[in-house]
Amino acid sequence: MRRVLLAALALFASPALAHPAVLSAQPADGASTGPVSQLSITFSEPLVAALSGIDLLMTGMPGMDHHQPMKMTGVKTSLAADGATLVARLPRPLPAGTYEAGWHAASSEAHRTSGKLAFSVK
Repeated sequence: MRRVLLAALALFASPALAHPAVLSAQPADGASTGPVSQLSITFSEPLVAALSGIDLLMTGMPGMDHHQPMKMTGVKTSLAADGATLVARLPRPLPAGTYEAGWHAASSEAHRTSGKLAFSVK
């Protein structure tokens, strides 16, 4: 009986303990794409703008084998109208190369999560 009660409590408590999960990203992780002037990541629940963001690094440049990662400046991050999509607007389209977008997100219950996605621009 005790096991059944504990299992039932765990079942009902687990959604409250969930972290925002990535549903989709544009560009997608691993994508090779044309010009990019905006990144977006959609999560499974609304986010707190002040506790969420995207940092963008250029990790590779054509013709430079030993390129050190460079932080891209001028990136402005905000939430879309749906409250669950994190958008990074760039001051100009990204040049050809490889990129890593490091993101961090927090839900209204202050559950934080983070991750990275990589893509390339032709």
